[in-house]
Amino acid sequence: MAQLPPFHLAFPVHDLEAARSFYGGLLGCPEGRSAEEWIDFDFFGHQIVAHLDPAMEAKPHHNPVDGHDVPVPHFGAVLGMTEWQAMADRLQAAGARFVIEPTVRFRGEPGEQATMFFLDPSGNALEIKAMAKAENLFAR
Repeated sequence: MAQLPPFHLAFPVHDLEAARSFYGGLLGCPEGRSAEEWIDFDFFGHQIVAHLDPAMEAKPHHNPVDGHDVPVPHFGAVLGMTEWQAMADRLQAAGARFVIEPTVRFRGEPGEQATMFFLDPSGNALEIKAMAKAENLFAR
């Protein structure tokens, strides 16, 4: 499989130090460049940029997916199952509050996946998932 080009995502946060602690510390994303109003992070090989917006307010919305209320919008990463479990263990050990606890959904279907949802300190929703069969990421 050809290597995928990294994506870039810029998103608002109300507190850069809280973002640095969450993305750099808790999630283990190496920090790249930064300035007074933004920080780059290496998010599993992709570039995400937390931009300061002190007046930011989370606007929660959810859609039903396989019996769960999935927060929208959200972003995240698709990891291997071993890396997903290590992340779930790290978040649980740190006392992270989950929107959707680590679970497996779509059991027995092509889209079977381990997934978890949680919020960053600014209320941005993240999903970390792992496919039961990596080749089924886009299977119907």
